[in-house]
Amino acid sequence: MATLEHRRLKVKEVQQLPIARVLKEFSREGELYRRLDDGKVECFACGHRCVIFDGLPGVCRVRYNEGGKLYVPWGYVGALHLDPIEKKPFFHAYPGAKALSFGMLGCDLQCPYCQNWQISQVMRDAVATMLADFTPITPEEFVRMALRYKAKVLTSTYNEPLITSEWAVAIFREGKKHGLVGSYVSNGNATPEVLDYIRPFVDLYKIDLKSMREHNYRTLGGKLETVLNTIRWTWERGFWVEVVTLIVPAFNDSEEELRDAARYIASVSPDIPWHVTAFHPDFLMTDRSSTPAKTLIRAAEIGYEEGLKFVYAGNLPGMVGPYENTYCPKCHTLLIERYGFQVLRYRLKDGKCPDCGESIPGIWWKEDEVPHHWRR
Repeated sequence: MATLEHRRLKVKEVQQLPIARVLKEFSREGELYRRLDDGKVECFACGHRCVIFDGLPGVCRVRYNEGGKLYVPWGYVGALHLDPIEKKPFFHAYPGAKALSFGMLGCDLQCPYCQNWQISQVMRDAVATMLADFTPITPEEFVRMALRYKAKVLTSTYNEPLITSEWAVAIFREGKKHGLVGSYVSNGNATPEVLDYIRPFVDLYKIDLKSMREHNYRTLGGKLETVLNTIRWTWERGFWVEVVTLIVPAFNDSEEELRDAARYIASVSPDIPWHVTAFHPDFLMTDRSSTPAKTLIRAAEIGYEEGLKFVYAGNLPGMVGPYENTYCPKCHTLLIERYGFQVLRYRLKDGKCPDCGESIPGIWWKEDEVPHHWRR
C-alpha cells in the first residue's frame, strides 16, 4: 500500500494555499461547538471532539477557530449528482427514487482506499488539494434544482456529512418545506449532539462499518467504539438506518470479523439492512485486487446466519445471486427484484408482503405513489 507521507500537507502549508483562502469566504460561524478558555473552542460535529486553538483548524481541516469562534463550510458544493437512491445505498427507503446528492470538501478520516478522495482529502492530500473545485450555491437554489429534476431525496454524501452539518441542515430545512427527504451517507463517527441537531431534518442515515477491529480503525483515523455507538444512537433516535461494509481483501474480509459485524448489527436490531460491497483499488490502496463475488456471497450468508433479516451484496450486479433482492423474512417470497441500482419488480403493498401480510421495515411508497412502469 502506498503512503500518504509523500503527499501529506502540513497545517501551516494548507493555510497559505489559495484554496484555503477562498474557502474562508465560504464559511460562517457554526453551531456545533462551545467556547473554552484562552480563545479555544470544542467542536462536536464529529467523534474527534477537537479542541481547537485560535487560528487553527480541526482534524477535518475545514472547521477552524478564528478569534475564539468556530467557522464552518457554507454556501457551496464540491460535488453534485442526481443518483438513484439505491446507489447510496438505501434499499428500504423509497425504492427507485431520485436523490440529488452533494458533497463538500474535507473529511474527519483518511481512508487510503477512499473512492471520493479528490474532495474528501482536500486540505490534507497535495494532489486532492490541487484538484479541488467547488460551485457556490444557496439552499433555495439547491432545492429548486431538486424539484426541477423530480428528486424525492436530498443526500449529503461523497465527503463526510457530519463535518458540514450546519450547511446540510440549511438545505434540508428548505427541502422539508417542499416535502423532500433529507439523508446522510456517513462514516458514523458521530456524537449525540450532532445527531440531535440533524434529526429534525434527516430521516435516512447510512453508516459505514469499515471494520470490527480497533487497530484497523486507528489506521483510518477513527475509533471503532464511536461507530458502533452511532449505529445504536441513530436507530434509537428513529432514523431509518442501513449499514454498509466495504469488504477489502486482507483488511477486513476474514469470516470471523464479518461474523462479528453481523452479530453487532443484529444486536441493535435484526431489521437493519446490511450491505456488503466490493472494494476496487483506488487512491493509495492499489496493492490488492478487487473483492471477488464469492466473498460477498459468503458475507451475505454470514449475515443471515447471525440473525439479520435483510442482507445485500453490492457493486457486482448480476454476480451475487439472490443477494440484490428483498425477500419477505416470514414467507420468503420475492418482494423487490433489482439489478444493480435498478428496480425491476416491486411487489410491496403499503409496505407489506402481498402474500402473507408481513410488515417490512423501511420507509416505503404509498400504494398510489408506486411508479406505474414497475412489474408488480
